[in-house]
Amino acid sequence: MLENQDNKLPDATENQITDTEKSENKEIDSTADKDGNTLHTSADDQNTALEKQKVEDQPKEVVSSSEIESKQEEESPSQEHKTQQAVDAIEKEVAEKSETPTQEIHGIPKGNYKDLDLEAVVSTLEQLIQSHPVQSINKHVEVLKKVFNQKFGKLLADAKAKFLEEGGNTIDFHFDNPIQKQYNKILLDYKKARKKYYKELETTYQENLLRKQAIIERLKELIEHGEANSMYKKFQEIQEEWRSVGPVSREFYTDLWRTYHFHVERFYDLLHLSNDLRELDFKHNLEKKLKLVEKAEALAESPKVKAAFDELQLLHKMWKEEIGPVSRKYREEIWERFSNATKKIHDKRHELFHEMKEKYEENLKKKEAIVEEIKSLDLSLNKSHADWQKSINKINELRKHFFDVGRVPRSKNEKIWEKFKEATKLFNKEKNSFYKSVKKEQQENLEKKLKLVKQAESLRDSEDWEVVTDVMKRIQSDWKTIGHVPRKYSDKIWNRFKEACNYYFDRLHHQQDAADEERMAVYHQKKTYLEKLKEEASKEDFKPRLSDLKIFIKEWREMGMVPKSQRYIDGKFNKFLDPFFEKLSLNKADSTMLRYRNQIDSLVEQQDHRKIENEVQFVRKKLESVTKDKQQLENNMQFFSNTDDSNPMIKNIKKNLKILQEDIELWKAKLQYLRSLDL
Repeated sequence: MLENQDNKLPDATENQITDTEKSENKEIDSTADKDGNTLHTSADDQNTALEKQKVEDQPKEVVSSSEIESKQEEESPSQEHKTQQAVDAIEKEVAEKSETPTQEIHGIPKGNYKDLDLEAVVSTLEQLIQSHPVQSINKHVEVLKKVFNQKFGKLLADAKAKFLEEGGNTIDFHFDNPIQKQYNKILLDYKKARKKYYKELETTYQENLLRKQAIIERLKELIEHGEANSMYKKFQEIQEEWRSVGPVSREFYTDLWRTYHFHVERFYDLLHLSNDLRELDFKHNLEKKLKLVEKAEALAESPKVKAAFDELQLLHKMWKEEIGPVSRKYREEIWERFSNATKKIHDKRHELFHEMKEKYEENLKKKEAIVEEIKSLDLSLNKSHADWQKSINKINELRKHFFDVGRVPRSKNEKIWEKFKEATKLFNKEKNSFYKSVKKEQQENLEKKLKLVKQAESLRDSEDWEVVTDVMKRIQSDWKTIGHVPRKYSDKIWNRFKEACNYYFDRLHHQQDAADEERMAVYHQKKTYLEKLKEEASKEDFKPRLSDLKIFIKEWREMGMVPKSQRYIDGKFNKFLDPFFEKLSLNKADSTMLRYRNQIDSLVEQQDHRKIENEVQFVRKKLESVTKDKQQLENNMQFFSNTDDSNPMIKNIKKNLKILQEDIELWKAKLQYLRSLDL
C-alpha cells in the first residue's frame, strides 16, 4: 500500500522567500528624485531604454543619464541610504509587475476545494477554465492540481496495495482510470491557452513600447516647437494617451518611464508663460499625492504586512504613472513622508521574512529528524505481513508529518527532498523484497492446499467410513498447518475444500444417525437381558457353569453394538459375570483370561481401536516391568547361593519369583491374545 504511495510521492516544492527579499540585502547604487524617480548612476546603466531596445524605428533623441543626474541634483536632495534601499526594492517590484496586466483572481471565490471528490475536482477545474480568463485563475488551478494529485495518489496507492495483497507483482501493476484522462486533457487545454495568451501578450508589449516611444517623440516635439496657446491642451492629450497605452516588458519599463518623466518636467519648466495653468496642475497633483502619502502611512500601521506591501506597490505605480510633478517647495516634504512610510512597510516585511527564515530553518531540522527516523526503522524485525503493515502505517504517518511541517529554505529544499526520497526508497526496497518472497511462499502453499482439495474431493463419496473418516480428519488438520495463499485464490480453494469435507461428514453423520437408531434398540434389548440375568441370579439355585457363562457371553455378543453413549451397559454385564467366573473350579490364570477376553471382545465389537491400541501398549509395559522385577530377584539370589533353602529369606524370594513368573505368563497370554485380533 505504502509503495505506490512511496514511489509516487508528490514534489515537496514549497513557496519560498521571493527574490525580492534577496534584493533587499543587496546594496543598490542609485538616487531618486522627490517624485519617486529611481535614477541609476552606475557606469553600466548609462545606456537608456531606447538604446537597449533593438527596434528599427528608434526615436532620434535619447535622454542621457548625465542630463537626468544634472536635473536631479537641482531638485532632489539625497535620502538616507536605508530608506533608499527600501524604495529601490519597491520600485523593482513595480517594474516586475508592470508587465503583468491586472488579473481577476480576487474576483473569483476561492472555494473549499479540499472537500471535493475526484469527479468534483475535475468538474470544477473545467468550469473554472471555461468561465474565466486563463491569466486570472492560476492560483485556483494550482490548488485544484494539488488536491487532485493527493486524492488520485491515495486512490492509486490503495489500488496498488490491494493488487500486491492479492499476490500481484509491482512490475505488473497497471492502473487506468477515466477520470485521470479527463483531468489530463483539461489541464493540457489550459496550458495551451495560457501559452497562447502570453505569446499574444508579448506581441502587445512590443506594440505598446513602440507607441510610448512615439508619444515621447511627440512630447519632445511639443516642447521644442509647440505654440504657446495650444501647448497645454496638447500636453494633456499626450498625458492621457500615455496613460491609456498598456504595459510594456519590465526590461524597458523603468528607463522608458524615466525618459518620459524627464521630458514632462522639461515641459513644466516651459510653462512660465502660463504660470496659472502650471500652478493649477501642481495643485491637483499635490492633492493626489497627499492622498497616496496618507494611504501609505496608514498601510505602515497595518498588521497585515503582505497585503500592505502589495498595496504599497500599487501606490508607487500610481505615483509614477498617473500623477505628475508638484511644486518644488512641496516635493521634498511629500516625498520624504512617502519614502518613510515605504521604509517602515519594507522593514516590517523584512522582519517578517527574517522570522520566516528562522521558521524555515526549524522546519528543515524537523524534516531532517523525520528522515533519520525513517532510516532508523529496524526492518529486520518484520517477519510477517502484520509486522510490515505496522511499518507501512508508521511510514505513512511520518510521510504526512513531513509534508505537514511546512516550508524550508529554498536552497535546502531539493536536498532534503532527495534525502526523504532516498529513505523511503530504501524502505520500499525492503518491503518489496519481503512481499516477493511471501508471494513465492504463498504459491507453494497454494500447491499444497490444492493437493488436499483434490484428495478431499476424491474421498467425498466413499463409504469406507472407518478408513476414510481418519483420512479426512488428517487432511483437515494438515490444512490448518499450511500458511496463507494468494488472496485471489484463497476463498475459491477454501470453498472447494470445505464443500468436499462437509459433504463427506454430512453423509457420515447421516449414516451414524441411522445406525444409532438400530443400536438403541440393541441397548434396550441388552438392558432387558441383563435385568433378567440379575433376576435369575437372585435365586439360590442359580449356579451357572462355565458353559452357561459362555452362552451368556455369546448371546450378549449376538445382540450387536449399542450407541457410544450407552456402552457402559457392556461394563455392567462384565462386572455381573466376574463373581461367577471366580466361583468356577478354574485356576486363577484361566479365570482371569476368560474375563480379559470378554472385555477385549467388547472393545472389538465396539470397534474402539484407540482403546485396544492403548491396551496393547499397557500390556507391553507391564510385561517389561514384571520381567525386570524377576531378573532383579534372580540377581539377588546369587548373593545367597551358599545359604540353606530353609532360610526364611530364601523362601520368601523363591515365593516372589514364582508369583512374578505366573504374572509374566499371564501378561504374555494377554499380549498374545491382543496380537491375535484381526483389527
